[in-house]
Amino acid sequence: MAAIYSDVILDHFRNPRNYGALHSPDVAHEDVNPLCGDRIRIELRIKDGIVEAVRFRGDGCAISIASASILTELVLGANLCGREIVGEDRLLSSLQSKIKRSRIKCAMLPLEVLRVAVDSYFAR
Repeated sequence: MAAIYSDVILDHFRNPRNYGALHSPDVAHEDVNPLCGDRIRIELRIKDGIVEAVRFRGDGCAISIASASILTELVLGANLCGREIVGEDRLLSSLQSKIKRSRIKCAMLPLEVLRVAVDSYFAR
């Protein structure tokens, strides 16, 4: 019988990276997937346009938590000048699992939260 989730998703769900809160983040945003109730908050500390620190918190399914964990690893040290730090395809491929169409919103919630946070940083 095939596993429902990849080893990558299970590892990041069980041992999320960069989980917790930042002391005095420069920007933070939180959102909820109304279809399933997943909730993700992302906090960033930014210095000279570079993501110096990133943390996330939330409650959700294995896909949304793993996606948030992987996303924090991908953005740490990233330059925000392009604003599109991580694309959808890169995040989905990083999960190393076929995500069903009905679960794409779970995987994309952290990316949507990050995008709003970055936009609000530039809107200041």
